[in-house]
Amino acid sequence: MKTFAYWCVAINITLFLSIYQRMTGPTHPKKVDIELRGESYQEKLPRSGLQKDEIVRLKEVPPGVSAQMHYRRYPTSEGYTTVDFTWKDGVWQAALPAQPIAGKLQYYITVDGKDYLKDEPVVIRFRDDVPAYILIPHILLMFGAMLFAVYTFLLVVTHKEYRKWLKTTVATLFVGGFIFGPLVQHAAFGPWWTGFPYGTDLTDNKTLIAFLFFLAALATLKWKYNKWLVGLAVLVMIAVFTIPHSAYGSEYDYTTNQLKK
Repeated sequence: MKTFAYWCVAINITLFLSIYQRMTGPTHPKKVDIELRGESYQEKLPRSGLQKDEIVRLKEVPPGVSAQMHYRRYPTSEGYTTVDFTWKDGVWQAALPAQPIAGKLQYYITVDGKDYLKDEPVVIRFRDDVPAYILIPHILLMFGAMLFAVYTFLLVVTHKEYRKWLKTTVATLFVGGFIFGPLVQHAAFGPWWTGFPYGTDLTDNKTLIAFLFFLAALATLKWKYNKWLVGLAVLVMIAVFTIPHSAYGSEYDYTTNQLKK
């Protein structure tokens, strides 16, 4: 019964972290409330696009209004290009032009003469498509590692045997973060690794930090204070998982026309 309870707690913590990371990540659509003729309409604006023109859709704003989108390359100080939204297939649509891999645009919208997000424009990054046979195992393995780590922590604090699950955590984290992780990075942006010492990608760096702590815990299994190091490794992993996914990742430099890691 205790084992079942431990797994329930571990699953709930993992689900919470996965939802939190998704909601706070830089690729999650930006929500904006549009006030129009005494009514409020909530729209979601994309912050991630593939290697093609990205169609921005206003699905809630009704017909019979004027709407524009203003965009420019990011990060640059060039002027904004303005395009009109057109009513098509029952929604307002306007296109952001495709950019090089890891290229970014920033944009805001105007509806019925009122600007939205002009002071804090939405930033969208373009990438290549990642095949499902790479992306799905990566996601499952990474959250599997978190699940096993939390379960290991519960075993540690309740003085149960935890070594098997520590090894499972390390193995899962390695395969998910250092085999499938680089495969995802390469498919989306080209480079295999953009963390230390080659770049500043927080996703790669936080995976590396967590893995090093777990390696230390695994290497000191016979140490009488090992359980404290295991607990620390799990807490570090939880802490780094609260960092938004894909922050400070690959970015195209429009001044040099090269990819920055």
